[in-house]
Amino acid sequence: MTSVPSADSLQSSLGYRFNALALLDEALTHSSLVNEQKKVSTQHNERLEFLGDAVLSLVMSEYLASTLPQSSEGTLSKLKAQVVSEASLAQVARRLGLGAHLKLGRGEARSKGQEKDSLLADALEAVLAAVHLDGGFEASRTVTRRIFAEELTQIAAQQEQPGAGDYKTQFQEWCQKRHDTLPRYATVKETGPDHEKLFEVELSIQGEVVGVGSGRSKKEAEQRAARQALQRVGS
Repeated sequence: MTSVPSADSLQSSLGYRFNALALLDEALTHSSLVNEQKKVSTQHNERLEFLGDAVLSLVMSEYLASTLPQSSEGTLSKLKAQVVSEASLAQVARRLGLGAHLKLGRGEARSKGQEKDSLLADALEAVLAAVHLDGGFEASRTVTRRIFAEELTQIAAQQEQPGAGDYKTQFQEWCQKRHDTLPRYATVKETGPDHEKLFEVELSIQGEVVGVGSGRSKKEAEQRAARQALQRVGS
């Protein structure tokens, strides 16, 4: 059995305090632990994962439909698929430090299950279901929007600059198709006075830097990094 930290840190990351901590415990318990212990009274998180998938889908559908009223059903579906993909969920789970809280059987722990995208994504859905059951839909909506803020901001920026965002959009689509993951942009350097700043941004896929760009704004630097990355992959 893996040793896990206190639930307090995870609740702080979520921005939500559970009334029934048993729900959070269930959300973090993988079937490998239950099967190993053979305790009928112990619940694993697959039931909550099923509910969490529906909660996440509804929250994201509602958000995208209200935020992008001019977008077509096809565009909205594509954007939702992007943000609720396994890679995206795992990315959010890692930001929350969710892996350290997973309760795994010995075999799964030995194979570093706490780092696997599939387990992280499933557990995140289960946690969102636990929030929903504990605090209702408003609570689950608030938590979901908070923890996916980075992904939602990225989508909004793409839609606001359809022309300027071509390189970022093209590269993101390439990442989704080839790696089922989202690219990461990180500002690594800022130089010059406030009125004349120059930003340098690194673009990475799964930890590997594939493009670097600089510009007078972060958005401009990101576009140039994406253009360099596209040239490298031959798109």
